[in-house]
Amino acid sequence: MSRAFVKEDDQEEAPFIPARAPLPEAEINYVTPTGKQALLDEKSALEKDKSEVKNIEKEQDRRRNMASINGKLKLLEERINSARILDPKEQPKDEVRFGAKVKFKMNDRVQSFQIVGVDEAEVKMRKIAFTAPLAKALIGKKNREVIEFKLGKEIRSIEVLEIDY
Repeated sequence: MSRAFVKEDDQEEAPFIPARAPLPEAEINYVTPTGKQALLDEKSALEKDKSEVKNIEKEQDRRRNMASINGKLKLLEERINSARILDPKEQPKDEVRFGAKVKFKMNDRVQSFQIVGVDEAEVKMRKIAFTAPLAKALIGKKNREVIEFKLGKEIRSIEVLEIDY
C-alpha cells in the first residue's frame, strides 16, 4: 500500500522492551529456589497487567501496552523454561558454590555477597551473579583460602573468611 494512504496517527513505534540480565551463551541458567519463585511472581504480575490492559480507553495505548507486556512475557518465559534450580542447602558446606553467602577480605576490607542467578543479582542486596568475575574467582574455594584476583590491571588478594548457605 502506498504511504499516501496511511494516516500519520497509525504510525506506531514498536515498544522498547528492556533486555533481561545477560546470561552468557552456552551458560546454564542456574537459579536459587527463591530466584525461581521471583520469576514466577514476575510472570503473575505481568499476566495481571495484561488482563487490565483491556481497561485502557485509547486503542493505540492499549495496543502499545499489550505489545510491551507480551514482549516482556516472552523474554521471561525463556528464562523460566531454561531455569535450573540449585538449592543452596544441597551444596557442600565447606566450599564456595552457587547460593553461598561468602564473607571475604579484599584490600583490608571485609565484604560479603551471596552468589545467585543472573536474574536474582542485585548489588544493593549483596547478591552477585554466578557469572560475575568475583563470583567465578570465589567458586570452589574453601574457608581461609587466599586467592589472587585480577581486577583490571591490578591483582588483589582475597581471603575467604566464612561460607554460609
